Amino acid sequence: MQLLLILLVIVGGMGLSVEAGILGPLGEQVGHLWATFSIFGVGAALTFLLMLFFSPRNSPSFFEQPSWQLLGGILGTGYVVILTMTTPVIGIAMTMIGILAGQVSKSLIIDHFGLLGTPHRKIDRKRLIALLFIVAALLLIAKS
Repeated sequence: MQLLLILLVIVGGMGLSVEAGILGPLGEQVGHLWATFSIFGVGAALTFLLMLFFSPRNSPSFFEQPSWQLLGGILGTGYVVILTMTTPVIGIAMTMIGILAGQVSKSLIIDHFGLLGTPHRKIDRKRLIALLFIVAALLLIAKS
């Protein structure tokens, strides 16, 4: 099961690279914020349709959840704006590796301290070495 989930997130990551390749040129043509709006508009419409057919009917109310959990929408918007602005300038590979470096470094901190309700997973030598490899990849791609 874990291998299947890992493959699923790899496919999701591949989708983000395609998204960057689509949004960068779109942002240059219609404006970065319009491109961001388009991705969230289409995504919201699709998510709504999926909810209509596949969401459990007896789930807890969205409005009963802690308000800090809604920050994901703000963070997601910031991410897509950054993706739209940077991809045409520095390229898809550099953008994705930069994003990956940021994600892994912050993820290690969140795991280490058990923030946001996640279980504690200490930063160990293997995790730090993995982060260093990502930073090395970022530097190598920047030099090419």
